[in-house]
Amino acid sequence: MNNSVVINLQQIKKSYDMGGAEQVQALRGVSLAIHKNEYVAIMGPSGSGKSTLMNIIGCLDTPSSGLYEFNGVNVSEMNDNSLARVRNKEIGFVFQTFNLLARSDSLHNVELPLIYGGVSSSLRKKMAHNALSQVGLGDRVHHKPNELSGGQRQRVAIARALVNRPSILLADEPTGNLDSITGDEIMILFEELHAQGNTIILVTHEEYIAEHAHRIIRIRDGVIASDETVANRKMLSPTLA
Repeated sequence: MNNSVVINLQQIKKSYDMGGAEQVQALRGVSLAIHKNEYVAIMGPSGSGKSTLMNIIGCLDTPSSGLYEFNGVNVSEMNDNSLARVRNKEIGFVFQTFNLLARSDSLHNVELPLIYGGVSSSLRKKMAHNALSQVGLGDRVHHKPNELSGGQRQRVAIARALVNRPSILLADEPTGNLDSITGDEIMILFEELHAQGNTIILVTHEEYIAEHAHRIIRIRDGVIASDETVANRKMLSPTLA
């Protein structure tokens, strides 16, 4: 594995004002590093802070305090425009609900980040074709979402996340709207993408989904409760494997 650090969090805290003097401490000092080509799952119960952590890693939110470096650049204090550039060029998002444009075909849905990035029409079509082929949908480029199965829609969403060749793929409950068989197929695809060199961060509450990753970080009450490689975890606790 390449040892270059993609994500570096140091003492990240996040609090939300709830009105009056009341504050909610969502993160209470999280420090972690994620390296290039790691496959990491972030787990935690509702209210644990895992969604807040995901939003900060994905530059969808900013910490109240602490240091966040993305590829060596301090993003903790970036303005909205700078954060938007990082999101578009460096992070590929995969959501539970696919977030596809219903009236657009697969090719146009995958092109969207390139359109926002100002890529020329001919180049972005080529890049979108390549991304769809990468996820096994080279023959579905002109199908609209209602002409695709749930698993195929998620593959389109993954192709869209890949098309900019981002530094990380950030997947939020990517199998949440899929049946178990289709969900397994998507997890196999993530394994293939990881084998090709992609850095994957998976946010899930499902144990069996997390175990596809090679490292599992558990969040509880706004702090990291455990951070283990799956190999060590299985060796230490075979009954939980």
